[in-house]
Amino acid sequence: MSLEIVTLPALADNYFFLIHNSETGETALIDAPEAAPVKAALAERRWQLTQILLTHHHYDHIDGAEELRSATGAKVIGAKADAHRLPALDLEVSEGDRFEIAGTSCEVFDVSGHTLGHIAFYLPDEKAVFTADSLMAFGCGRLFEGTPEVMFESLAKLTALPADTTVYSGHEYSAGNGTFALSVDGDNPAVQARVAENARKRDAGEPTGVSTLQLELNTNPFLRCQEKALIRAAGLGTDAAPAAVFAEIRRQKDNF
Repeated sequence: MSLEIVTLPALADNYFFLIHNSETGETALIDAPEAAPVKAALAERRWQLTQILLTHHHYDHIDGAEELRSATGAKVIGAKADAHRLPALDLEVSEGDRFEIAGTSCEVFDVSGHTLGHIAFYLPDEKAVFTADSLMAFGCGRLFEGTPEVMFESLAKLTALPADTTVYSGHEYSAGNGTFALSVDGDNPAVQARVAENARKRDAGEPTGVSTLQLELNTNPFLRCQEKALIRAAGLGTDAAPAAVFAEIRRQKDNF
């Protein structure tokens, strides 16, 4: 099986992802910020859209879904817990469910926090996880609906995946996330190197919203709450629990 995963921009700073199986001709879309760029990308490649996977209900992840379904007949898949806020779903899924997209197995994780009912899609055979606004490149999503405790648990599920998993997140936020990471973990050489590399990529017009779990573990402050530097940055005392450190670091980011 030959799968191709393409990362493409939409709106001001969103990403959407196309997963194409050249053997079967199937193409799955992860999130639908708007229809026009998705249609253009499909037409350019002569791909037929067969499935639309939605991570959460925010408009900048779903607004193009109905138009794309109408144009292509693609099936729409999303969280059962969030079905009342999503376009009509052809398949409702929950944590632990497995189904097939573009000829490969896909597993569902509940990664609530940014919103309640937010899900991530994990493709084990491709070593890829689509996390949208839960685990983000160099950061994590703002907690609009969930508590810090809920998001901390969600991120723990994702960090348990193999370290060589590719992480596809929903936005181009690396500049601001990197600046914040320097403010709380600035002595970390890996953080310094990532900030420099991201600046180079952006200057070259390359996306920085795709990374590896290992890179996130090495540099993402929200995944490093057990480390001394982050405990100091939280200012909660050396015996602070990682979940409490996470809550304080997230509060600091909200006010950064």
